[in-house]
Amino acid sequence: MIIAKDLTKTYRIAQPVEGRFAAVRSLLHPHYIERRAVAGINFSIEDGEIVGYIGQNGAGKSTTIKMLSGILVPTGGEVEVNGLTPHKDRKEHLQNIGVVFGQKTSLWWDVPVMDSLRILKEMYRVEESRFQRNLELFTELLDLGPFLNQPVRQLSLGQRVRADLAAALMHDPGILFLDEPTIGVDVVAKERLRKFILEINRERGVTVLLTTHDVVDMEKLVNRVIVIHTGTIIYDGDIRGLRERYGRQRRMELQFEGDCPALALPGVKTEKMGEGRMAVLFDQHIYTVDEVLAFVRRAGAPIRDIIIQDADIEQIVRDISQEGGKAV
Repeated sequence: MIIAKDLTKTYRIAQPVEGRFAAVRSLLHPHYIERRAVAGINFSIEDGEIVGYIGQNGAGKSTTIKMLSGILVPTGGEVEVNGLTPHKDRKEHLQNIGVVFGQKTSLWWDVPVMDSLRILKEMYRVEESRFQRNLELFTELLDLGPFLNQPVRQLSLGQRVRADLAAALMHDPGILFLDEPTIGVDVVAKERLRKFILEINRERGVTVLLTTHDVVDMEKLVNRVIVIHTGTIIYDGDIRGLRERYGRQRRMELQFEGDCPALALPGVKTEKMGEGRMAVLFDQHIYTVDEVLAFVRRAGAPIRDIIIQDADIEQIVRDISQEGGKAV
């Protein structure tokens, strides 16, 4: 179980000094400002959950992951992972977690993937039988075979992330922290990674905390979403509730038999999409789909086809940011 209580992280940032002898004055009398990256957040994650942790760049996602994994020491509050304090009980804590940062690797750059996995086996004291069992399973699920004997520096990004996932799970941790694991990865590799995450969650009960900007990751992997904005949690619940609270705008794409009609309904926007095609954007807290359709039909243009889209998670996060993190 993961518990955060009033968890806070503040950074001191040195400010540049201008004028004569600026370098000397900066050295002797440095001036700092404080930036609060995480501002007293509270949440708990039960064993076996897959939780999405989302927000704009700079919202505090990666800082939270680093405090939960023991890389950073909190400025204030409490954090507990399976009864341990990550930054105090580091050795014991690391035995039960796996961490993958999409932009960084835990593997050795100039040696084959297999050698990196064997080094980690010795570091975590994984017995040979367990290592071979996991290696066989991960090779099958992640398709590691074609590049197990290649140096990490020769791998594509998708191959490297798959190897990092295998490395993070080789010692059978109960918790997996994933920070943007699919960023920059091609579509085929992303789908393989998602299937693997679901498999180890279902078969081994691994708890997963996932940060991502990928809408499909959210839709396919998680039921619960925690949204952080400027260091503060503003939503903790399911995706449907997130859409109901923040995803007010719906998009209706219409194909007409002839030309697009002129529409003027208060609070409703239209976008021409081409010959006889139009998008209608409306606030679902003000109008229902039936009400908008009735208004369009009264304009007298026969409708050939309709596509109705809810706001996706990426758009919702952008809207939250633009609204200053307040419910709209």
